[in-house]
This record gives sequence, structure tokens and C-alpha cells, in this order.
Amino acid sequence: MSAPTTKKPTVTEREARQVAEAAREQDWRKPSFAKELFLGRFRLDLIHPHPLPADDDVQRGEEFLARLHEFCETKIDSALIEREARIPDEVIAGLKEIGALGMKIDTKYGGLGLTQVYYNRALSLVGSANPAVGALLSAHQSIGVPQPLKIFGTQQQKDAFLPRCARTDISAFLLTEPDVGSDPARLATTAVPDGDDYVLDGVKLWTTNGVVADLLVVMARVPKTEDSKGGITAFVVEADSPGITVENRNAFMGLRGIENGVTRFHQVRVPAANRIGAEGAGLKIALTTLNTGRLSLPAMCVGAGKWCLKIAREWSAVREQWGKPVALHEAVGSKISFIAATTFALEAVVDLSSQMADENRNDIRIEAALAKLYGSEMACLMADELVQIRGGRGFETAESLAARGERAVPAEQLLRDLRINRIFEGSTEIMHLLIAREAVDAHLSVAGDLIDPDKSLQDKARAGANAGVFYAKWLPKLVAGPGQLPTSYGDFKHGVDLAPHLRYVERHARKLARSTFYAMSRWQGRMETKQGFLGRVVDIGAELFAMSAACVRAELLRRQGDHGREAYLLADAFCRQARIRVDELFNRLWSNTDDLDRKVVKGVLGGSFEWLEQGIVDPSGEGPWIADATPGPSERDNVRRPFK
Repeated sequence: MSAPTTKKPTVTEREARQVAEAAREQDWRKPSFAKELFLGRFRLDLIHPHPLPADDDVQRGEEFLARLHEFCETKIDSALIEREARIPDEVIAGLKEIGALGMKIDTKYGGLGLTQVYYNRALSLVGSANPAVGALLSAHQSIGVPQPLKIFGTQQQKDAFLPRCARTDISAFLLTEPDVGSDPARLATTAVPDGDDYVLDGVKLWTTNGVVADLLVVMARVPKTEDSKGGITAFVVEADSPGITVENRNAFMGLRGIENGVTRFHQVRVPAANRIGAEGAGLKIALTTLNTGRLSLPAMCVGAGKWCLKIAREWSAVREQWGKPVALHEAVGSKISFIAATTFALEAVVDLSSQMADENRNDIRIEAALAKLYGSEMACLMADELVQIRGGRGFETAESLAARGERAVPAEQLLRDLRINRIFEGSTEIMHLLIAREAVDAHLSVAGDLIDPDKSLQDKARAGANAGVFYAKWLPKLVAGPGQLPTSYGDFKHGVDLAPHLRYVERHARKLARSTFYAMSRWQGRMETKQGFLGRVVDIGAELFAMSAACVRAELLRRQGDHGREAYLLADAFCRQARIRVDELFNRLWSNTDDLDRKVVKGVLGGSFEWLEQGIVDPSGEGPWIADATPGPSERDNVRRPFK
């Protein structure tokens, strides 16, 4: 067996992109509403009528939600978790007892077998009780051992690990390293084959559940040999294996009960039978797992929005200013309207995406990514508005409010807790790039060689011919469509008329596709560097998707006789608010400060503006910006704390 390397992989920007490209799913074998939307095709038929779960799935899900609701109300003390920065052992024991660890695991392995819809509703409920508990359950099931084994595991692996995950064992997912975030090409943790084992060496950072986990999914690099291409590979690892040390339990501005740490591997032996999939398939496994796993974050954002609405309603009705409740002042009322409408739309996005995931007839990789991006951004805005509505009390801690005799409303805690969602499981910036890559996939498939500097003239000529055929058919369809006909989508008019919003979505989907095509023609190979432009394209697509989901959900509720009139009003309010944002984003596609910003950034990095930093003191401590992650034995105490 060779000794572990201490040299971090060095890769060029192009090599890093190639690694990411090889990991993504290349084919579109099923239709995708969001993909079609970015191509200028408004396929309302893919989401309307709104798909519905089977009756037995509903019964099983509702029964569990009832048990979970009682547990959250009686057993989870959020103030205690916030104060002590730990989830009590008895809470975890209770969650195990009611089966919450196995919500997504098939009943034949001892799980509850909930659908994605009910799993997400459960997370929304738990997250409202305490976001750290929601994060523990989500990390365990959405990205931990159960999900990758469900998709890629062997039968032996499922039989060995899924029953444990369903009832007793907590799992964690370990990818990030001190110097590796969303650039996995530089992954430094190694897994060296040695007989029937692999030997792991390296350090993993921000291991959610890592402090308390019993089982780990670890991404490590297998060295390339004459017999194997090696590459980033996934393993199931027993957390108490010799050589594993949890060196630190990390603390954060929010999610104070989260069990997140730094984990070091030194000569850790892992049976080859614990490898998930083939060598080199680790990133593909991770990305595929996240296709639906990402839905857990916006699900908890839905719960946050519902709570924001409840508190805003109750508080603004009793708080008076200038002779009337503050809710009746337009400056406050507009914030309440935003919270209500956005919560409705976000729930529509999550429920629709989840039901499509359950039916497995659509490819939802873009929908799930949009839900994560949109949910995490909008939830932070809603929480910020709630703090503003509450005024000084919004900035005050719940403990302080209670100490002076007022209701302990943890508004500032919610703002802190939600902030990580814009970073978790792909930051907003990374999500923009990931979604943009999928959104322009059709263009790159037919014209990618034209803008690739490494392709030969023959390849470019062939690509040019293919692109000519594609665009000759595609571009004319972007000129006109149902969105220009005043009678289109007339079945969405019931008192409140939502049809104009759907016509707006159809027209602006075509406009978005035309804008993307123009940008590719203008910038060609430099398109990938225009991250500001790509981010706005994605944000427009997210708003259009949310508008579509909101209208479809409103019509579903109307047909079911379940608050249909109110749902139509909320959908109308949301769409009108979203249209203002979309119009602004379209304007900013071409009218922005992107070029000037790049000049300023170069000046900042070059030291041209250091004079602007004068007149302050820096309270930061000493130490390196990035901790040393050289493989080797741990020199620190093991702070791993498995739940009893």
C-alpha cells in the first residue's frame, strides 16, 4: 500500500469544469417543465392539472404528521436547544421511537415509506419547532446514507445499512474539505486500495451530523492506476472506525443545536464492499442524490414562511400606532402581503416539485434546484421583513423578551437560522451556475463545439451545420405564442383572473430564451464568465416557475373546494409582485454595472483601495485563513458524541 499523499491536487480552471461536467447527468430521458421554460416553451400540460398523491400515501402520511405534530408540540423545547446549543438525547430517542429517522426508507427495511411530498411536509413541521432538529433529520435522510443507497446501493448494502438508518443510526454526508467547497476537482482526501479494503486519509469540514453520526457517506479520491481510472468515489464508513477523529464541534450564528464538525481520517480501513457504485462515480452519486435531496431545504423554508405569517398577523393586529393597528398602515401591510403571497407560492413550488419527484415521470433536476435557490432567498427576505414588522422586539432575543414579561417570539433567531440555507447544499452563486448550465444544455448540445477553442475546424463545421438545423426550427417559435392571445388559459378565471399571469409567463419564457440566445451569440465561449448575466437569467426562470406553480395550486384548491377563493387572491398578489421583479431582472440583463464591478474588484485585489480601509481596527484573531488539512494522525481529542 502506498503512503498517503500530502500534496493537494492542483487543477486548472478547465480541468475543474471537466470534472464537474463529467459528473452531471448528460441525458434528458424525461420531460422537464423548467428546462422547457428556459427554452421558451411554456409546457403547462406538464404541471396542470396538478398531480396528486395516491390515497394510501395520503393516509400514511397524514397519520404520521399527526404523531409528529404532537411530538413537536410536547417534546421539542426550542428555547432549550437554543440556550444549550444541543439537541437533548431524549428528543433524538423520541424521534427514533416514532420512526422519524426512516421517513424516506421503504417499509421493508423498517422505514415509514413516506412520499417526497409527506417527507417534506414533515420537515416543514419539524423545522418550525426547531430548525436544528430539522437539519439533523434532513442531513440524515436527504443526503446521508439512505438516499444514495436507495438509488445506487447494492442489495447487500441496503440490507445491511437501511434497517439501521430507519430506526437507530444517524448518518452524515462528508464532501467538503477545508480548502475544497464547490470545486470537487481539488478533493484531497484519498482512498487507497489495499487488498479487500480501501484506506482513507484526509480531513472533512462542516460535516453536518458528523459529531453524532453512526454511519458516514464519505467522498474520497481513489488514485489512478494502470488497471483503474480511479477518481472521486463514495463509501459508507462506520463512524467509530479506528483512525476517525472528530476534532471540533463547530459553532455558528444560527442553528445552534446543529451537530457539525471537523472529521479527520488517518489510515481508516473501509471494506471494498462498502463502496457505493463504481470507482470515480462519487460526484455523479452526490449530484443525483441532491436532485431530490435539495427539496428538504425549501420545505423547511415553507415552515418558516408560515410561522412568519402567523406572528406578523397576531402582532400587527394588536400593536397600534397613530390610532390603528400597524397592519392597516400601508408601509407595514405591504410587508404582510409579501409574506403571505410568497409563503403560498413557495409551498406551491415545493409541493409541485415533490409530487413530480414521487411520480417519477418528469426530470426535476432543475425544478428542485430552483426550489432550493428560490426558497432559501425568499425565506430570508420574509424573516427580515418579520423582524422589521416587530421593530425593536424583532431584534431582541426571545429570552430577553420573556425576562421582561412579553411573549418570547424568536424572530431574530429565525433570521439567523435561515441564513445558512443560502449556503447549504450549494450556495446561491453555485446554484445560479448549476441551473444556468442545465438551462443552456440544449444550446451546448448542438453548438458547443462552435465555441470550444480546442475543437478542430472540421468539428466546428459539423457543429455549425447541426446548429443551423436546430435554430432554424427553434427561433421562429420564439416570435409568437399563446401568451399573446387574450383568451388563452381562460380556465384560470374564477372571480380573480389568473389567466393574464400565465400569458405573461408564456411571453416572458420566450423572451428569456431569445435573450439567452442573443447572449450566446454575442459572447460565445466567454458566456460562462458572465456570471452576473447567467444569475439573472436563472432568477427570471425561478420567478416564472413560481408564478406557474402558484396559479396551478390555486386552481387545484379551487377544484377541491379548499380555500379556493383565498388561494386565487394569494396567487394573484404573488404574481403581481413577481412580475415587478421579473421586469427589473430583464432590464438588468443589459443595464448593469458588471463590467465596472470587475474593474473595481481588480483594484481591490491589487491594493489600489487599501487607503479606504484606514481608520478602523480589525478585531479578528490570529491564524491562517484556511486550516492545515495535511493527512496524518490526529493531535486533538475526539469530540464525537453519539446519541445514546
